[in-house]
Amino acid sequence: MLTVHHLNNSRSQRVLWMLEELGVPYEIRRYERDPQTMLAPPELRAVHPLGKSPVVTDGALVVAESGAIIEYLVDRYGDGRFAPPHGAAPQRVRYNYWMHYAEGSAMPPLLLKLVASRIGKAKMPFFARPIARRIGETLQRGFIDPQLKLHFGYIESELAKSPWFAGDTFSAADVQMSFPLEAGSQRAGAKDWPHIRAFLERIHARPAYRRALERGGRYDYAG
Repeated sequence: MLTVHHLNNSRSQRVLWMLEELGVPYEIRRYERDPQTMLAPPELRAVHPLGKSPVVTDGALVVAESGAIIEYLVDRYGDGRFAPPHGAAPQRVRYNYWMHYAEGSAMPPLLLKLVASRIGKAKMPFFARPIARRIGETLQRGFIDPQLKLHFGYIESELAKSPWFAGDTFSAADVQMSFPLEAGSQRAGAKDWPHIRAFLERIHARPAYRRALERGGRYDYAG
């Protein structure tokens, strides 16, 4: 049986969604974040040395990293669905691009924004807090927010060309791109862009997405 090692409020939610789209039987092993640090529990290191989620086990095979997991699932169980055929350029090139863009380009500025927003809230001597807060705010205004605006503008223009990231047909690239846009909607105003907002509404209305929410539990980014 395929097992998803599922961390609450994390990227592993889109793995559940992909499995629901595929119609593959699976079980969930649940892990909860530390309420103080928001990090994954150490038990995950027994599954993968980095102790991060998502991770799936399929028999003796252990697969980590969201993009690698989704590509594995589509190749193994998709029967030609949810991805353009290999060699079908330019559709396959576009599909591959968004599969890698999600974590390689879209997520880093969102992670930086999260870290910068917490700088002034970290434990430190009281006299250092205003300085730390100013550093975080300056970093966001001077670098992070302009980068996010650049990326959201780019994504908006691409979604204006077609409803899905790989073209006119829903694919695993849309599953992969869901998390940065959901996180960006919560943290950085991505939903203010009309085509991004419409994309999120489309994916949230999919029956497989709703089933994955029911199985995965609380997921704050779906709102």
